[in-house]
Amino acid sequence: MEIWSDVVCPWCYIGKRRFESALREFEHADDVEVEWKSFQLDPTTVSVTQRAAGPSDAHARALAAKFGRSVEEVRQMIAHVDETAAAEGLEFHQDVSVPANTVKAHQLLHLAGERGVQDAVKERLLRAHFTEGEPLGDDETLVRLVAEAGLDAEEARAVLAEDRYLAQVRADVAEAAALGARGVPFFVVDRRYGISGAQPAEQFLQVLQRAWTESRPLTLVGQATDDACGPDGCAI
Repeated sequence: MEIWSDVVCPWCYIGKRRFESALREFEHADDVEVEWKSFQLDPTTVSVTQRAAGPSDAHARALAAKFGRSVEEVRQMIAHVDETAAAEGLEFHQDVSVPANTVKAHQLLHLAGERGVQDAVKERLLRAHFTEGEPLGDDETLVRLVAEAGLDAEEARAVLAEDRYLAQVRADVAEAAALGARGVPFFVVDRRYGISGAQPAEQFLQVLQRAWTESRPLTLVGQATDDACGPDGCAI
């Protein structure tokens, strides 16, 4: 399972929870390999490197300006997303979230993939943005957060200083476009099935079961008998 998402995308966090719910119901969950892929909702975002002083309408105003909606409309949209998140056991506080260019966060996720802690780092960054209002555009904040999730702080700091995985991040974004992804989350199973958006857990489970069935050979039931025909003729 390859999952393209961004760490400042609310539906990506919701989709992660729904996919995890499906995985808990899937009898072959231990055989599912998950890889988080990079996607940037807005590569032009200028990061705010300090936490917000407190709850405000800054996020709503920014979205209203971006999408040409009224602030009140956007407040209602945010409230709907927050309620949906709560139904999945997530606690959102988007009124304290701050803008972040996520290219560096994605580089650390590539490092986390190589070190075997990618899901833990992904979860930590999502919670930091949506629940805690951490500035994910700040290098030292990123280093602290990923260290909490299992990465070595000095190695993470070196990755950011060198832009070590920048090419891989860009390759992920290009690959998403080639696969037809126009938004995230975007889930790809065995490079055969694509799921766009934070679909219900039941949808994920159906696709997992179908992909598993198609990826496995038939299982013979019963013992071999003589009542069959072959290249040399039929048993009499």
